[in-house]
Amino acid sequence: MNIDAFYTWFIGLGAQYGVNPLVFGAIYVGAIPFFTLSLAWLVRNLKQKKPTALPALLTGFFFISAYLYLIIAGRNVPFWVYLFIAALVGFGTWSTIQKIRKRVSQTEENT
Repeated sequence: MNIDAFYTWFIGLGAQYGVNPLVFGAIYVGAIPFFTLSLAWLVRNLKQKKPTALPALLTGFFFISAYLYLIIAGRNVPFWVYLFIAALVGFGTWSTIQKIRKRVSQTEENT
């Protein structure tokens, strides 16, 4: 692997998005283990038929964490990032409403 080409590409990210490439890279690389762990948690919960909302939201968050930094500090963020964030917010809202409805229903049955 050509280290000079990698360096040029990596530093070019800062110019392309108007952010510090070291911060972007640190978030991007730093999120990989958390993404992997949350994905494993999600898969395990799916197999065990346990709630999946939190691990799904965390998996999505770690997937886009570097791009969240771009939205806050940069420019020229890819459109798909905005769509994915909207989907995460929508899923989180839907999941919360479902939990509230379930608890209200359980409370009404117990009274």
